[in-house]
Amino acid sequence: MFSAIIRRIERLYDPFADYGDEAPPRRPVAFARWTLKPLRGALFVFAGLSLSVGAIEVGIIQLIGALVDRAAAGPEAFFADHWSLMLALLILAGVARPIIVTLQGALMSLGLNPGLPQTTIWRLHRHSLRQSLGFFQDDFAGRLAQKEMQAGAALYTIVTDTLNAVGMLLAFVVGMTLAMAAVDWRLAIPSVLWIVAYAVLLRYCLPRIRDAARNRADVRAGVTGQLVDSFSNIATVKLFAHAAREEAAAKSSLKAYRSASFRVGAEITRLRAGLNLLNAALMVSVTWLAFEMWSSGSGVGMGAVAAAAMFAFRATGLAGWIAFTMLSIFSEIGVLEDAIRTLTPKLKISDAPDAVDVDSASGQIRFDNVNFHYGRDSGIIDDLSLEISPGEKVGLVGPSGAGKSTLVSLLLRLYDVEGGAVTLDGHDVRTLTQDSLRRQIGVITQETAMFNRSALENIRYGRPNATPEEVIKAAERARAHEFIGDLKDFRGRAGYDAHLGERGVKLSGGQRQRIALARVMLKDAPILVLDEATSALDSEVEAAILETLEHLMRGKTVLAIAHRLSTIAQMDRIVVMDQGRIVEQGGHDVLLAQNGVYARLWSRQSGGFIGADPQLAAE
Repeated sequence: MFSAIIRRIERLYDPFADYGDEAPPRRPVAFARWTLKPLRGALFVFAGLSLSVGAIEVGIIQLIGALVDRAAAGPEAFFADHWSLMLALLILAGVARPIIVTLQGALMSLGLNPGLPQTTIWRLHRHSLRQSLGFFQDDFAGRLAQKEMQAGAALYTIVTDTLNAVGMLLAFVVGMTLAMAAVDWRLAIPSVLWIVAYAVLLRYCLPRIRDAARNRADVRAGVTGQLVDSFSNIATVKLFAHAAREEAAAKSSLKAYRSASFRVGAEITRLRAGLNLLNAALMVSVTWLAFEMWSSGSGVGMGAVAAAAMFAFRATGLAGWIAFTMLSIFSEIGVLEDAIRTLTPKLKISDAPDAVDVDSASGQIRFDNVNFHYGRDSGIIDDLSLEISPGEKVGLVGPSGAGKSTLVSLLLRLYDVEGGAVTLDGHDVRTLTQDSLRRQIGVITQETAMFNRSALENIRYGRPNATPEEVIKAAERARAHEFIGDLKDFRGRAGYDAHLGERGVKLSGGQRQRIALARVMLKDAPILVLDEATSALDSEVEAAILETLEHLMRGKTVLAIAHRLSTIAQMDRIVVMDQGRIVEQGGHDVLLAQNGVYARLWSRQSGGFIGADPQLAAE
């Protein structure tokens, strides 16, 4: 039976069920409702169990008080005359309370703890993955990940502690006040005054603690971001001999965290002092008043005195526990608010409600009077028009900052145009679903992205349903198969099973580039974007890869960005950009004959790179 109960609780709900794509609200209460919707039944049961525990404790104290009154008459026939009260006490204290507390703990440990944080993280992460590229460029990756984790833990603490503490306190305090008033209304006065003062104290202290905790959470996330930034760039730190500089930066962040912690500690100390005074006042006043009424012969029995003292003692114990539970709750509210503020901005790039999937693009691309300034007044791309026919191979060249990579980002809809339109096969890319659009485009960039997963998984990212044989074939075509066979990670995994380390740190730049090439070859999209695709390769490997790329480009629409002009000289058309505009276009020989921008760039190359010193080239 016990095992069946455990299994039933474990299957209360699925934290990873599809809850739709509704954006998370930006206010804590609305956010909690958004997250907790599938858990409402479990939370209702949990709250009921908390109320039951508080009510049972009131009943136990009342029964003990009643038995003390009966015991004052003497021990003769005590059990025979009062067995029903003894049985009730036994049932409440020995059966009901242990069962309810056990069920409550099981619901927390098997239902809410393994589910509520995961639901929060899962839903936030899904939303974060749909954010624009700029969202991630403006923050630390480690900080964003920590915010997701903090939000899950914070909401769990807020919900379970609130239901547990508030439910139990509500039942106990209401029951205590009514029980004392039933003996004599004057006995209830200290309790009522204490409740009012307790509420005022919490009302004053807890918001201050919440604000301090919110600030501390933000500072703590900054510390994490600083540490992750240092570790992520550890090679640069060592190459420039700046370990001391990174230590100083970490120390500065930690000092700020320490100061924020001091502020939280000061507010907690203020709450402790007020709570201790209130609890002392309740204990003294209730006990003194009960003995005074008993000694004056006003009808209050010794059992009522004992019950009043126990009520006061238990209430002050509960008050201390609940006050610091509330402290934890409000601290976590600050953490949650900070996470919500960071993780739930409105999506800048989203699918239109009537967006359609594109299954197989022919590859016709058009930039129609496109303007894009990254939100500024001018610059980057200005009134640019360009049409690329299906199967045409176009090279993009120009000095750094000309807008070449931005043009590719607009095609991929990593950003939305601020004027004009980008179309694929005649469809504005804003009318297509982002995923289906990007499935039509294979991209190889200069800065290759590697996951800390196996070599097989990194290549298979291009086509997740590819067989191992297809992955190996793609690696062979990209000249990556040989070095992959020699890989081995710290866990002893080798070859295609070896993990590549964070951002592919275990590989050289050329090796990462070849795995990226294999990934795009496996994807086999109808449009191919090459952004300095061979820049990290040595000349011998580059020559071999270029042969592979030539095969890969057959029948595809190609848009290639290169500073090494020799790599795009054979393109069907070369488009020259400068300051966000197209200044020249045509074939390699035609552009050289025009003796314009392209010809000057070509003449200034040394080893095929734009921007080389002409004097060095002459030498």
